[in-house]
Amino acid sequence: MRGLAILGSTGSIGTSTLRVVASQPERFRVTALAAGNNLDLLEEQVRRFRPSLVAVRDAGAAEALRGRVPQGTEVTHGEEGRRRAAVHPEAEMVVCALVGSIGVRSAWAAVDAGKTLALANKEALVVGGAHLTRRAAETKAAILPVDSEHNAIHQCLRGETAAEVSRLWLTASGGPFRGWSRERLAAATPEQALQHPTWRMGRKITIDSATLMNKGLEVLEAHWLFGLPGERIRVLVHPGSVVHSMVEFVDGSFKAQLGVTDMRAPIQYALTWPERCASELPPFDPVAAGPLVFEEPDPQRFPCLSLAYAALSAGGAAPAVLNAANEVAVAAFLEGRAGFLDIPAVVEAALQRHASHPAGTLDDLLEADRLARDAAAAALPHGERCS
Repeated sequence: MRGLAILGSTGSIGTSTLRVVASQPERFRVTALAAGNNLDLLEEQVRRFRPSLVAVRDAGAAEALRGRVPQGTEVTHGEEGRRRAAVHPEAEMVVCALVGSIGVRSAWAAVDAGKTLALANKEALVVGGAHLTRRAAETKAAILPVDSEHNAIHQCLRGETAAEVSRLWLTASGGPFRGWSRERLAAATPEQALQHPTWRMGRKITIDSATLMNKGLEVLEAHWLFGLPGERIRVLVHPGSVVHSMVEFVDGSFKAQLGVTDMRAPIQYALTWPERCASELPPFDPVAAGPLVFEEPDPQRFPCLSLAYAALSAGGAAPAVLNAANEVAVAAFLEGRAGFLDIPAVVEAALQRHASHPAGTLDDLLEADRLARDAAAAALPHGERCS
């Protein structure tokens, strides 16, 4: 049985991961869980899957949880608690499904310990991709993408060589605002932005999908996962979300991965890799899927995608600044403190101030992250500060 540590177990990806684990009880054993402060759900998970270690966000949550879990379960908290979950000695694989840059150090701890990292936390590669991939190569730690798009590319590249690849094509649903004018976008509400047409995801990633920042972060992630420059990573709007991504080869051939829109499919692929095994998901029906429609994204209405390409081109700390400012702007939008079109404006303002920050170490990048958050908060319509 493969021992698993699941970081972000009460979130969308974490709960889907545990559903896959429950469907394959002979294959997996949960050794550690890390979550925030959703103690009711976490208690259920601990009682069902019996990990030996559980990490929560803070000391208060840890104290509250200790009396609610089976005797012998170690409860810890904070960054050190997440690190201990990521390096748990009985975990062969670490599923990093933490939301935001909080996942950077946990992902680093996993690859530093030589664990196989099933990565659903985009920010780990967006912020620290150069350092994370270099350390993974040194420790022989495999990084397996859980995002449906990168998971699809990983599947398409099986049996191929890097020299045979021409371009990667990441598909985007277009989100709930596909076809909206800038005038309508200016008045868009969080409730409207959270109505994703095909995927059910967490709140932050759903807003990122609406702005196309999610696709921009995926371009950066694909660069570090597959080693291609930005000009060879393309984005297409594909409203049906049937083709999860494609690879174009030097002879003009394409490979595409198609499947149902359920995150359990890419999660299971990552958990069982290099094997494939039967799934409890309903089979994909190509007839019911209907025609395959593809469109070019519109950078005028959705400038976050262009900002991400610019950050990749600039390199250094720019991607970390992009990500941090976006987190602040999205949080403000969800709280009603900023408009939808303020999100790219805030990100651009932070990039102008801090894109050239030193990036020689992971600590440098996390400092750029901190500075970018303050710059983004100052650029919000009312200038709130977050530190």
